[in-house]
Amino acid sequence: MQRSPMPVRVIFRCAFCDAVPDPDTQKALEAQLAEFLFGEYLDALPGRWLVWHGHGIYGRNMHACEEHRGDLTAFLRETYGTIGWHPWKMPPYPTTRRSEVTDRARKLARRVGSSFGLPGS
Repeated sequence: MQRSPMPVRVIFRCAFCDAVPDPDTQKALEAQLAEFLFGEYLDALPGRWLVWHGHGIYGRNMHACEEHRGDLTAFLRETYGTIGWHPWKMPPYPTTRRSEVTDRARKLARRVGSSFGLPGS
C-alpha cells in the first residue's frame, strides 16, 4: 500500500521574541530548508530574518527576526566562537548557497537513491 504525502506547514519563530515571519519571508525560510549547510548564516528576505544553519558542533538551526539579528550573532559568537570561524562571518550574508553545481549534485544523488537529494529540492 502506497501512502500519499501529508501536507505540512512549518512554523518559524524568532529565537528571542517568538515573532513569526510575514508570508513572503515564510516562503524564503521554507526554501532554505533544502539548503545543505554547516555553520553558515543566510538572510531571509524581504523581512530580513537571519538564519543560522548550525548542524554538528555548531548546534541547531536558529532563526531571528530583523530586530534580533544582532542578538543571534552575539549568542552564536559567545557560544561557538572558540570552535571555529563560522560564527564570526560578517555581513552581508547570502540568501542561498544553491548554484548550478549544487543542483546538479542533488539531481545525481536523487537518481542513485541518496537522501542528499531532499524531496522538492
